[in-house]
Amino acid sequence: MKLNPMLAAAALFAPGVIAHAQTLPEAFTPGPVIEEFGPSAQVEGMIPLAEDIELKVAFDIADTEERGGVNRQFETVARFLNMHARAGVDRDAIKPAIVVHGGAAQYLVQPGPTEDATDTFRLVFALLQADVPIYLCGQTAAARGLTKDDLIPGVELSLSAMTAHAQLALDGYSLNPF
Repeated sequence: MKLNPMLAAAALFAPGVIAHAQTLPEAFTPGPVIEEFGPSAQVEGMIPLAEDIELKVAFDIADTEERGGVNRQFETVARFLNMHARAGVDRDAIKPAIVVHGGAAQYLVQPGPTEDATDTFRLVFALLQADVPIYLCGQTAAARGLTKDDLIPGVELSLSAMTAHAQLALDGYSLNPF
C-alpha cells in the first residue's frame, strides 16, 4: 500500500503525540504491533491459544465518541492486534478488518493542509500501515459528498457497510461483538 509521505509526516509529528494516554494500570502497555495505541496487558494462566490459530475479525465502526483524544472503537482494533501479538500469535494470523459508516466516516478523510492530524487520524494511519483493511460504506460516502480522493490513501470504498460485512463473512471473518 502506498501512502502519502506528507500525511505520514503529519501523523508522526502532530502536536500532542501522546495526548491520548489513558489512566490504566501499569500492566497495560501499547505495542508491539501498533506502538502508540491499543494498550493491553499480558494474561498469566490464560487458556492456551492454538498454535495454528487464524483470527479473522471484522470491526464495525460508526461511533464518533472519543476518550482521551482517540476514538475508542479504532483503538479496540489496535488493542486486538497488540494483545494477540503479545500473546504469541503470529502477526500474519491476526487479520482484523474495519467497516466504517455513519459519523465515523469523518476519521477517514484526509486533513486539510492547515489542519493538524488528530490522534484518531494518526491511529487510522497506523492501522493502514499495519495492513489492516479499512472499508468505508459507499452509501455513507455518497450521503456526505465524499469521493475516493477525499479519503486517506489506503481506505477502500464498499458499495455499503452491509455489503462489506457480507463479503468479509464469506471470506471467513467473524463480527466482533464489542
